[in-house]
Amino acid sequence: MKKRIYAGVGASVGIAIVVLAITVSGAVAHSSAAPLPAASCSSTQNPSGQYLVASDLPLQGSGRTQTIQMTKAISFILKQNNWKAGKYSLAYQSCDDSTAQAGKWDSGKCSTNANNYAQDSSVVGVIGTFNSGCAEIIVPVLNRAPNGPVAMVSPANTYVGLTHTGPGTVAGEPGKYYPTGKRNYARVVAADDYQGAADALLAKSLGVRKVFILNDKEAYGLGVAQNFKNAATKLGITTVGFTAWDGKASSYQALAVKIKASGAQGVFVGGLICENGGKLIKDIRAGVAKNVKIMLPDGFTPASATIKEAGSAAQGATISVAGLPNSALVGAGEKFVKDFTTSVGAPDPYSVYAAQATLVMLQAIKQSNGTRADVTKQLFKVNLKNSILGNVSFNANGDVTANPVTIYVVKGSTAPTLKVIVPPKSLVKAA
Repeated sequence: MKKRIYAGVGASVGIAIVVLAITVSGAVAHSSAAPLPAASCSSTQNPSGQYLVASDLPLQGSGRTQTIQMTKAISFILKQNNWKAGKYSLAYQSCDDSTAQAGKWDSGKCSTNANNYAQDSSVVGVIGTFNSGCAEIIVPVLNRAPNGPVAMVSPANTYVGLTHTGPGTVAGEPGKYYPTGKRNYARVVAADDYQGAADALLAKSLGVRKVFILNDKEAYGLGVAQNFKNAATKLGITTVGFTAWDGKASSYQALAVKIKASGAQGVFVGGLICENGGKLIKDIRAGVAKNVKIMLPDGFTPASATIKEAGSAAQGATISVAGLPNSALVGAGEKFVKDFTTSVGAPDPYSVYAAQATLVMLQAIKQSNGTRADVTKQLFKVNLKNSILGNVSFNANGDVTANPVTIYVVKGSTAPTLKVIVPPKSLVKAA
């Protein structure tokens, strides 16, 4: 997750795409939504709906349990709203941006899906993505879509450069994602500058004075690793190593030897759940002292198969996830967790955020005149009170205005909440 990603629990973390179809100005009216291609998307739920909602997630690979539950959370919210966004009736499809060969999101699938959404005159909005790298591909396509831009809301993207500049971003960001000059993207989770700052504060509280930082070379993993390094430096923590790992390697013993030789008291693993994620954690733990802290961002979610595969090696590892834990939700949030648990099962944190992203998009559509351009305009005016995550609104960049980061710790077969951190803006700026 989680967050460029990303996941994840995510990431930073660390992302779903929900596409909503309505009649747009200049488009042909539909008596019911025209389905998106079956090559990427499931059969349609509530096919009589005039307007289409589609989720786009990596539904293959080690994170599939999490992302499949996210599609169920999206469907759950749509059903609760009687398949309506104000006067607009909705249908729903679940779309996949991954391949079996990659076992995760695939750039070719992201590009194909983006063009399908942009060229379908009925598609007016997107909830997505799960991975920030995929968002980098889709956002600009939707930004220049006919009669657009097409609005997009992410429940999990955390890479900073998607919305604003900072120490961890590259030249041309975020402007290159918005070729029309108009913003069409928002996210309901905190960006990686917040997550990196929170993890740096965690490291300091754990007594880590020397840290070895890993990244998976992808947009999210490298970005959150750099954000963590910048914030850690600001707090007086010395980086004794900053290197990449190969997600397809058969062994990480040599890497563990290098970490041990550095004298690191902590290891920060910036990256996503990968097919060898469990092996990576096992080899690191086997090769370093028992008291060395292993710190993971939301690319490694608490309930992921990677953590389970790591087994006892993951015990005591911390995992940061942008957002509040389910236990801290009140009102509508507490009710959602209770109702979803009864109907589907206990929600992963990103399923909660998928539900919130869906509510945001529904509100934007409800407030609109039914055109792509106006849904995008209304997205930045959404101000939900007492919603699942509390009060939800966005700044002009598309960043959510509330930015808590939850730290979980692996204990046995569970990962209870350790603490919630809201880092000071001065540290976030440094990250």
